[in-house]
Amino acid sequence: DAVALANHWAEGGAGAADLANAAYAVASETRARKSDFRLLYELNTSLKSKIEKVCVDVYRASGVEYTELAEKQLAAYERNGWGGFAVCIAKTQYSFSADPTLKGAPKDFSITVREASTSVGAGFVFVKLGAIMTIPGLPTRPG
Repeated sequence: DAVALANHWAEGGAGAADLANAAYAVASETRARKSDFRLLYELNTSLKSKIEKVCVDVYRASGVEYTELAEKQLAAYERNGWGGFAVCIAKTQYSFSADPTLKGAPKDFSITVREASTSVGAGFVFVKLGAIMTIPGLPTRPG
C-alpha cells in the first residue's frame, strides 16, 4: 500500500532511498501480520534443485535437462560455496518454455539449461535457457 517516487536513474542510490524505505515498511508490516508468504524454494537446496523447482512449478515443464557446459558450471559453483545462492532464469518472453515458437503457457515440455554464470556480489546464479540472448535491446543479429 506504499507508493514512492524513484528517480535512481538520475540521482543514483539517493534517488531510490524513498522506494527502499517504502519496500522495507511494507515487508515489515507483512511480517508483523504473520503472512504465510514463503519462497518457492529453500536457499539451502542445490542449484539444480532450485532450477528444477522454478521450471516445474512455475513454467509447468515436465523436466529439466542440462548441457555439458551447464553441468560443469553448476558443479563448480556448488564447489565454490555458491550453492546457497538464489537462481535468476533468463528465457524467451514468448512462452513459459524456452522455445519461442511454443507460444503461451504450454505444459509437459522439457527445458534445457544451456549455461550459467554467477553474480557473486548480488548472491545469485544466472541461468540461461534455450537460445536466449542477454544483451537487452539488440536484434538477433547485431550489426
